[in-house]
Amino acid sequence: MTTHVVKYSGGIGSFAAALRVIERHGRDDVVLLFADTLVEDGDLYRFLDASAAALALRAPVRVADGRTPFQVFADVSFLGNSRLAPCSHHLKQKPCRDWLEQHCDPADTVLYVGIDWSEERRCEAITRNWAPWRVEFPMCDEPHLTKAEMLDLARAAGVEPPRLYDLGFAHNNCAGACVRAGQRQWKRLLEVFPERYAAAEAAENRMRARLGKDIAILKRTRNKVTRPLTLTQLRLEHEAAQRKEAA
Repeated sequence: MTTHVVKYSGGIGSFAAALRVIERHGRDDVVLLFADTLVEDGDLYRFLDASAAALALRAPVRVADGRTPFQVFADVSFLGNSRLAPCSHHLKQKPCRDWLEQHCDPADTVLYVGIDWSEERRCEAITRNWAPWRVEFPMCDEPHLTKAEMLDLARAAGVEPPRLYDLGFAHNNCAGACVRAGQRQWKRLLEVFPERYAAAEAAENRMRARLGKDIAILKRTRNKVTRPLTLTQLRLEHEAAQRKEAA
């Protein structure tokens, strides 16, 4: 008997991956594994339970390190960014690996990751990092689906997709305040959830003061020179641009 473990992030890609796993293997031995960063949008938890019920699966297994991303950054004395995000290792990969080691034999377990064909370049590294567990990527297989088509799959199953997608966010993780996101998403966060932006801005400033370095989550390249772009600077520029447009 093979156990099919789907890394169930709350994103639409992991839902679509779970759907394909069920279509191929049935649902008797499918486990949804969710790593909680403790800073997720509240609607993510609604989607986790509702989508699991729609798939006729048990509620997702929840694992958690117990820290938030910025608590991890403080502990490792490093501010996460789009290139290096230690929060992903400590809050997602390690808790999931610990659970697998306690409950699953690599000889009869397959781990499924919900990245799609547009991120296929990541598959090799992910497969290597999860050894000795076998990893598959259902959404990299044909037929290739767009994110909109995956959202439609959820609706067709009777589940309203996570609200962050309707609010203009590309992903449903870390309540829209993911350090891997780019300037566009951070501006969207400022517009839609200014309180979340303010919390991240304050946390970034604390890290800068603590480490005494000119560091930032974001960066900007001008004239072939790349420099840190703080959330404070991005906010001030965005607010100035809005005032100019309104004038």
